[in-house]
Amino acid sequence: MTRPRPVYLNLVRIRLPLPGIVSILHRLSGAALYLIGLPLLLYGVQCSLASQEAFDNFRAALANPLAKIVLIGLIWAYLHHFCAGIRFLLLDVHQGIELKPARVSSVIVLVASLALTLIVGVRLW
Repeated sequence: MTRPRPVYLNLVRIRLPLPGIVSILHRLSGAALYLIGLPLLLYGVQCSLASQEAFDNFRAALANPLAKIVLIGLIWAYLHHFCAGIRFLLLDVHQGIELKPARVSSVIVLVASLALTLIVGVRLW
């Protein structure tokens, strides 16, 4: 006998598995890179081509601790998106699609992206 489907889904109470969390973070990191990272990168290129003074002002703005926190967030978004993208490419060729390997690869993606972010963040700060 099957249970009836719930009429009201409380999204806060639903316990999403780790591969689902990695998938959602992959989408959010892609959106952050597109909406924040790309305009910031293009503005930096524009400043570097405009004049030395404009580029120095841009670098001075990025030296602010709040700007560095934003940059670390963007670095995490890039590294997570990269690592999760490799995971999804492997899933597309049917590698690691069983439950246990999918969970292990999700943990690897999260640990690798955070560790790489820590390494780059220490270097940046």
